[in-house]
Amino acid sequence: MSASTKPYMIRALYEWCTDNGHTPFLVVWVDEHADVPREYVKNNEIVLNIAAGATQNLRIDNEWVSFSARFAGVSRDIWVPVGNVMSIFARETGEGMGFEVELGSTAASPALAPVAASEPEPAESKDDDAAAPRPSGRPSLRIVK
Repeated sequence: MSASTKPYMIRALYEWCTDNGHTPFLVVWVDEHADVPREYVKNNEIVLNIAAGATQNLRIDNEWVSFSARFAGVSRDIWVPVGNVMSIFARETGEGMGFEVELGSTAASPALAPVAASEPEPAESKDDDAAAPRPSGRPSLRIVK
């Protein structure tokens, strides 16, 4: 079995973004394996700015994307399984690539966080007793302004 092309494509598109003066963003499917600030997660997704000026110690290896970044002035360590990356795109142009979510394709994270958000959900959200289902179909890109 050959290695997944996904981490290689993520690294290539990151380099393309930075070489062209664009800001690379990752869209990540959040589950129990993704260690991200839960208060910024919406519909089990988070959009992360991974530009050099927004991160420290960015590492995109074959299993994990990891870095430190500030959220509301507080430094946080981020760990995302490559399988959870839904897309990488340039903020300025929207150009990038979407990927299939490959849940459970990675060993446990060095620092797991609970899936639930640390703050209560807004009153407008529906009362969901079950966990959010795995996304189906092809990932899509959205323009983030």
